[in-house]
Amino acid sequence: MARSDAVWGIDIGQCALKALRCRAHEREDRIVAEAFDYIEYPKMLSQPGADPEELVGDALKQFLSRNTVRGDRVAICVSGQSGLARFIKLPPVEAKKIPDIVRYEARQQIPFDLNDVIWDYQRMGGGSEEEGFALETEIGLFAMKRDAVFRALEPFEKASIGVDYVQLTPLALYNYLLFDQLHDLPPADEYDPDNPPDSVAVLSLGTDSTDLIVTNGYRVWQRSIPLGGNHFTKALTKELKLTFAKAEHLKRNATATVDPKVIFQAMRPVFSDLLTEVQRSIGYFTSIDRAAKITRVVALGNAMKLPGLRRYLLQGLGFEVERVGEFQALSGSQVLSAPAFRDNLPSFGVCYGLALQGLGKGGLQTNLLPKEIVRDRLVRQKKPWAIAAAAVLLLACAISFAAFSSALSSVDAQKWQTAEGAAGTRATEGKQYRDGKQQAMDKFGAIKEIGDNLVGNVEGRVLWLELLRTINECLPHDPPGKRPKRIAKRNELHIRNLECQYLEDLSQWYAGVKQWYQPPEEDVEGPTGPGWVICLEGYHYHNLKEAGGLQSAQYVRETLIKNLHNAKLILPTGDRKGVESVLAKELGIGYPVLVDPQKVVEQWVTNPNEDPAPEAPEAGGGMRTATAGNTVALRRFDFVVHFCWIPTTPSERHEKTEKQETEQREEKE
Repeated sequence: MARSDAVWGIDIGQCALKALRCRAHEREDRIVAEAFDYIEYPKMLSQPGADPEELVGDALKQFLSRNTVRGDRVAICVSGQSGLARFIKLPPVEAKKIPDIVRYEARQQIPFDLNDVIWDYQRMGGGSEEEGFALETEIGLFAMKRDAVFRALEPFEKASIGVDYVQLTPLALYNYLLFDQLHDLPPADEYDPDNPPDSVAVLSLGTDSTDLIVTNGYRVWQRSIPLGGNHFTKALTKELKLTFAKAEHLKRNATATVDPKVIFQAMRPVFSDLLTEVQRSIGYFTSIDRAAKITRVVALGNAMKLPGLRRYLLQGLGFEVERVGEFQALSGSQVLSAPAFRDNLPSFGVCYGLALQGLGKGGLQTNLLPKEIVRDRLVRQKKPWAIAAAAVLLLACAISFAAFSSALSSVDAQKWQTAEGAAGTRATEGKQYRDGKQQAMDKFGAIKEIGDNLVGNVEGRVLWLELLRTINECLPHDPPGKRPKRIAKRNELHIRNLECQYLEDLSQWYAGVKQWYQPPEEDVEGPTGPGWVICLEGYHYHNLKEAGGLQSAQYVRETLIKNLHNAKLILPTGDRKGVESVLAKELGIGYPVLVDPQKVVEQWVTNPNEDPAPEAPEAGGGMRTATAGNTVALRRFDFVVHFCWIPTTPSERHEKTEKQETEQREEKE
């Protein structure tokens, strides 16, 4: 079936199905709306007694009875709460290595097995590339559990609607805002992260949750707030002792009631909670991006029609809160002038953004549609061509068979019978010899494998013991019997987690941590080839408030990191007859790095000295540890240390040592 150039953006909401059909305009900065639909459910999906599967199925049937999707592409969305969005800033790296680094980051950032999720990524705008190296690169990483994606696709499959794009709702809203409102952005090569363009926030108030998206056109941040229009209805139900349906009717017609003040008074706590959550979210955003400056808020969603809500947010936030009355870059008078579209225009922002992605005009083009669905569709599309090719091949084989049969009929079989018999005998003997050789080789291989395993087990079993002993020896210790009573003076690192991961190429790991690595020598190229990455997570309290001494990150570097570089350990020899002195690097340990060190934080913990009395000030102006009951206030520094390990067996170390000694003797002679 031939594809059209139109796209349906379909948003399955909690109270209605919204759909918008668009195609490209002759102008690059506009698109044309050709059709729309707004189907409100008899009950909200989250309303008591509602059957979401049946309500959505009936809505899709009604949609198909009034519209056609044949030949059109279809884009749908899933709630931002159902997905995961991470934005990762990469260090300067070769552009061709970005996919490998992103795969590594995906394993670190996504808290599930990658086989259980659908994920995609995209380079955000604003970075640059010089001589093959990507600079100031930010990656958007998006993921969703596989079963959640298939749940979102299920009603469309039952309605025989083929879905081409699956996008998170906040990202569809970002595409809408970028195309429809942010027209004066500087070119990407002029983007300055220290002086970015003004940011705009989108506040999309849904039925059960609210999506907050903040963007300057090149960077985007989003959060889902668990408050929506239903919470106003539930407040009325609780305060006025109404049924859900009655409360929903009063909420939508608050100004037409006998006493609107009573209704707004009942909903006031929800007004306050929503404002508090938005303020907290914006405050957090400005704390992590201090260069950002939010100038206005764009309000979307039918719930924003609630009288007084926009003014309440304006007074609380201090930003201009704009209610969307039209889509600036959307043409199509037949759709735009329709009463049903105009009445529900604020709820079509998601459909608009989905259509933009389908037309290739969205800022984000990531797609969470499972790859197996895409592959099956390609197979179905090419099946007629495959059948035709098979028919042609079969015809060619038939013609070839007929030609060879004709040639065979002209040969005298009796003339070649003796030679063919002798050749067959020799072929049988050759096959017997080949089979005998293969059996002997298989038997030899099995015996050799048993021997290798026996030898390997003898040495391989000590490798992990040596690693754990090395880590323990590299941790700082106080001399026996001289452990200070004051916790902040103890030479201790507390390791709470140890993880290891095998990589086929350690250079991928090194590219991600190189920015924090402090090499003991200059021009360190980094590890390559296969090996293990060891991750130590822990904390320490060696953070005195007094000036001087080792604290926070420097304490970790001068103890654990330095020991992993230079430590000399006493280990048993492989024959158990003695001990030997071995450097950590001779065990294959290298490139220890303190990853992304954070700030010291103050923390109350149980006092191990069980001394409830406060301690007096120390000489020199320093304060001793303050206690409260059976707890003590300490300054805690959390750290993550990575290092690579390329295991070296005792026999390999001995062979290397003997080789070096032999070379030294030869040089002296």
